Amino acid sequence: MLMFTGIAVSAISQQVNHEPGRPKSKQLKKFVKLAREANVMYIAPEGFKEIKPINNDTLSFDYALELPGEEFEVWFEVQPQKKVLADFARLVSDTSRTNEHPDSLYNKTGLTLASELSGGQSYFTTIIPPDYLARYNATEGKTYLLDLADANETKHYKYALLITLHKDRIGTIVAICFGNEKGSGFFKNIFKASRALKFKS
Repeated sequence: MLMFTGIAVSAISQQVNHEPGRPKSKQLKKFVKLAREANVMYIAPEGFKEIKPINNDTLSFDYALELPGEEFEVWFEVQPQKKVLADFARLVSDTSRTNEHPDSLYNKTGLTLASELSGGQSYFTTIIPPDYLARYNATEGKTYLLDLADANETKHYKYALLITLHKDRIGTIVAICFGNEKGSGFFKNIFKASRALKFKS
């Protein structure tokens, strides 16, 4: 399934500059600021329309886009690690509690999201290989291909590709692509997304 991983990861790697003269929305400005805190670059994809990201007790995302007329969306979350590392350093000497190193938490993020979105159904997981990780200056990464549980929160989409990228001591990137079929059309739309989140070198 190496080709599958390549398709998934390549879809968030192609980058084009933000259209000159096009004003950024308040939502986008906030997201770009958060991305900078995690040493992450974001380049907006052509043809996509900004939508309001979901943010509740179950699912919390920072930015979202849809591809008009295609029943396809991409949701993004960026998790800067600076504060978490500071908290860990402060609490690491506390032997009365278990302190998991922040660099190990990205895996839990992916597993938790995959379980919630799939409603506990089985899903296909792929470890992103080193040559692809290098394109994003990431240390680790995984993809999860999901059959979604029917839910209002995910707008009754049927399928999702969840991608997690992590850079040690820097942060974690989460991207979820939603669609109603998972054949070539789904991956074609992932390629259309083409604008990516990428860790700065």
